Amino acid sequence: MKMQELLRPWKLFSLAIGLTWLIYGALNYNISDWDVGISLIMALLSYVTAPWACRVLLGMAEGRSNRLSILGALFFYWFTVDGDYVFYHAVMGNETYRWENFLASSCLYALCGMIWLYEGALADGYRNIEAALISLFR
Repeated sequence: MKMQELLRPWKLFSLAIGLTWLIYGALNYNISDWDVGISLIMALLSYVTAPWACRVLLGMAEGRSNRLSILGALFFYWFTVDGDYVFYHAVMGNETYRWENFLASSCLYALCGMIWLYEGALADGYRNIEAALISLFR
């Protein structure tokens, strides 16, 4: 992902909202594998890798992605939703709910990837959607 995209205000704002919810949950729900550390790690890795991974996997359906980028996208997906989780909690000595976390984190990774996939300003995205809807209903 380009640095310019990582610094877009609407993306940073949405990341801040998501992090706020994750940290709130980590502090208020007494779940052994949900703490501030893993919330920060998984959210930031998702922010950096999920849009690219989604772009690669969507491009795979259209034949635009090569094998190496597909393997890379699958690796970053796995590492973000499971690999770092297992390593972090092994080091911290926390009880884990690996399968449950994998399912929830996979959904969130895909959702975040699709939200942050758009490359551009929020106003441009709105105009693009508006133009697409107008042409669709003509």
